[in-house]
Amino acid sequence: MHYGICNLSIVPLRIEPHDKSEMVSQLLFGEHFKVLEIRKKWSKIRIAYDSYEGWVDNKQYEIISETFYNDINNSERVYSAELIDFVTDDKQHFFTLPIGASLPFYSHKKLKINNTNYLYEGAVFKDKQPKEALIDIAYKFLNTPYLWGGKTPFGIDCSGFTQMVYKLCGYNLLRDAAQQATQGDVLSFIEESEPGDLAFFDNHEGVITHVGIIMKDNYIIHAHGKVRIDRIDHSGIFNINTHRHTHKLRVIKKII
Repeated sequence: MHYGICNLSIVPLRIEPHDKSEMVSQLLFGEHFKVLEIRKKWSKIRIAYDSYEGWVDNKQYEIISETFYNDINNSERVYSAELIDFVTDDKQHFFTLPIGASLPFYSHKKLKINNTNYLYEGAVFKDKQPKEALIDIAYKFLNTPYLWGGKTPFGIDCSGFTQMVYKLCGYNLLRDAAQQATQGDVLSFIEESEPGDLAFFDNHEGVITHVGIIMKDNYIIHAHGKVRIDRIDHSGIFNINTHRHTHKLRVIKKII
């Protein structure tokens, strides 16, 4: 078994091993993973954080040892808290960071990947936040354009949005909406929900394809065209601009 870590700001994770393949997720700086298969130009990986699998370009990650991989797993999780910032390495090379980038072995503004030391002077998230902080962090992504497979303020999809918001508050969600719907406890009615709970929506075949974060007073924040705020009722999401329902409510889950 081989192991790797993302040493670039944002790297696409693809469903097949070629550049024209669909992007299903992204690796952010500092995210580590198992390498399941290595080909000439591509590697199939499984991300440590959410066990999501896909293909990455061999030129866009760095090999790490099993010991280093396990040490990251056992260390405190620290994430960049600035919408966009940067780190510099020992040679004063500059690397941009989106919010939610991982900072391995962070201490006193320093972090490390293999033998390379980095300096990061921005704000960080490193402790579990109270549930009410979920909405505050969700607002940081407001108006982010929708991007299938995206996880950053430059482009994000519905489940990437909910996963990142929960991640920055110190809680783990799986990657896709249907996967996230398997987590937490079912609520019977919207009236039972609290800000920060998740609402899931299905398509005509009954497959869960969308997720958003419930706010107070029957509002929801979700990624649809962009990260936006709409109304939610027992039927689903009611778009405040078009004045019509856009998503059919399937289930509400309390994660924390």
